[in-house]
Amino acid sequence: MLRWLNAKRGQNTAEYAILIGVIVAAAIAMQIYIRRGMQARIKDAVDFTRTADDDAGNGLFNQSQYEPYYLNTTFATTQSGTKSQELQVGGGVVVNAISEGTQRSGNQTYSNYMLGN
Repeated sequence: MLRWLNAKRGQNTAEYAILIGVIVAAAIAMQIYIRRGMQARIKDAVDFTRTADDDAGNGLFNQSQYEPYYLNTTFATTQSGTKSQELQVGGGVVVNAISEGTQRSGNQTYSNYMLGN
């Protein structure tokens, strides 16, 4: 009987090691969701403070928290250029860039989802 219990000791140790590994892997995987949930709670608290301050008429919290989903970007990019190509004996090609230009214009606006802008 004692020999049989001692023979199982290595198997039990391996099972415990696998169990601990699974628990650690689950904790690491859940870390992202816990962090995201905490950030959402902080943002909700800031937004609530802002609406409560607006209701009171104090005007202390007049800035909204940055939310990337409400950022509108409009840009126009124009490229122009002139190139010359020379074919050489034996199939070689020489490309010369005479002029190249890029122009970018536009804007970024942040619309506050609480005000409906």
